[in-house]
Amino acid sequence: MSAAAPDSGWKTYRRLLAFAGPYRWLLLLAFIAALVEAAGTGAFAHLMEPITNRTFLNQDPQESQWLMPAMIVGLFLVRGVAGYITDMSMGRAARSIARDLRVKVLSKYLRLPGSRFDAEPVPSMLVRLGSDSDQVAQAAVDALKTMIQQALQAIALLITMLITSWQVTIAIVLLVPPLAFVMSKVAKRYRRVSHRIQESGAQLLQAADQTLSNQQEVKVYGAQASELQRYHALADRNLSLAMKVESTRGLSTATVQMMGAIGLAALLLIAGHEAAAGRLSAGGFFTLLLSMAGIIPALKNLTSVQNVLQRGVASAERLFSVLDAPDEADAGTRPLTRAKGTIEFRDVTARYPGQSKPALEHISFTARPGTVTAIVGRSGSGKSSLIKLIPRFYDAEDGQILVDGEPLQDYALADLRRQIALVGQQVMLFDGSIAANVAYGEMQSADPQALDKALRGAHAMEFVEQLPEGKDTAIGVKGGKLSGGQRQRLAIARAMLKDAPILILDEATAALDNESERLVQDALTQLMPDRTTLVIAHRLSTIEHADQVLVLDHGRLVEQGTHHELLARGGLYAQLHGAQFREAE
Repeated sequence: MSAAAPDSGWKTYRRLLAFAGPYRWLLLLAFIAALVEAAGTGAFAHLMEPITNRTFLNQDPQESQWLMPAMIVGLFLVRGVAGYITDMSMGRAARSIARDLRVKVLSKYLRLPGSRFDAEPVPSMLVRLGSDSDQVAQAAVDALKTMIQQALQAIALLITMLITSWQVTIAIVLLVPPLAFVMSKVAKRYRRVSHRIQESGAQLLQAADQTLSNQQEVKVYGAQASELQRYHALADRNLSLAMKVESTRGLSTATVQMMGAIGLAALLLIAGHEAAAGRLSAGGFFTLLLSMAGIIPALKNLTSVQNVLQRGVASAERLFSVLDAPDEADAGTRPLTRAKGTIEFRDVTARYPGQSKPALEHISFTARPGTVTAIVGRSGSGKSSLIKLIPRFYDAEDGQILVDGEPLQDYALADLRRQIALVGQQVMLFDGSIAANVAYGEMQSADPQALDKALRGAHAMEFVEQLPEGKDTAIGVKGGKLSGGQRQRLAIARAMLKDAPILILDEATAALDNESERLVQDALTQLMPDRTTLVIAHRLSTIEHADQVLVLDHGRLVEQGTHHELLARGGLYAQLHGAQFREAE
């Protein structure tokens, strides 16, 4: 996303403020409290004139001298209560907006097509859900709180100055236009640099994630130095951008302070002239001086808040780029309660976004209920691409895919995906109990007896019963407390519990040892009957009894038939089988 759009900042901020709509009563309360706080500041400055005159010039009696100090204590008590209400109301609104944005963006990610997850790495998504959301909240409300408080305080003090001496005040106000010019320039520079800082932070997180997640390979291949050098270069760039922000903030603060000093000098000159003319008392001069001293830090804070505001606007644009992305196409209206399971590919061609070469070209076959269709081929031949088209993680570029004789696009996505159970090589488990991981999603209210049956059918109950809390045992992040074979059997139990008419097995046993593979294969044998099963097979010995074998090469279907038919032809399948047979020997 470009950071150079001249009017995009205000447009983005207005859109961001719309998220504050549900909390408008909190914000209204905060605004009223901020008004009271600012009025207290102005009233205190205004009290300085009679206090100074009575104490040092008129020398009032001792009894009346207690009145003014009591008024000061009362004013600051009111200001303190009002400030607390402002902080709490604004803080609650800000954190609520951050929560709403996080939930909204995560919900959006779950509705985006699979191509988005190819284009954007997960660490970048985590940055948007984490620091970007926090900075947006700071921009939406925290920065707004500072701006309102400081602006109201400056206005209250300015009114006090006008009441005390309008001639002096008007002369000082002439310094406002150049100050506004400085703040405008600072805002544009902050927004430009903040975009680049957010992208740099995402790159840093991605690089660290890759290095730490693959630490074994990094160590074995002696890549520590090169990985550290790459990370150091990214960190240097992030530091350079951060220093640009600090430079901008420092220069703007120094400029505001210099202009404040010029204003103070002008105050002394003009106030001296007014005092000599008899239009300004000593107390009035002290009130003007105190008001001016309060306005200068208020203006400084208004300038420094630009950093938070512009970083928040930059983060908001990153979040809005996700929220504005088109959802998965889901225009189907045909109801689908339970499919029979017939899958037909008619001359299907598919291409990943941005790729010139198709991942699949002119694929045609039919998979019927109660049969097993095995998909084999070298790495990169298009096996995974083919099965991803069935649940519509991607859509075909050309041709048609039909389920029970109707195009996939005619069904609602949720209905279509209810017909499919998927068991992959990489098992998706969460940090929860075994029961919660098997009875997952729409199955969370499944009957306990059905859950037990699925665990037994997947040969998982034998290790589940040995765990200290049985089905309620927590399995750790990504199932880290279980072995690979145990995780795989839980995935099969989940598929059994779903009881979907279409079963997709994506190299489900490729990473298992022989004993685990035997147990998993036996569990799969119980899962397959009466379903349309598609199997991506790494070990060809596991698909010898498949009803049909599809052999892919460079995205094309080059052979099709049974195991024995393909061996007899002596083509690519026979070559792959022979190579694995020799490896086994």
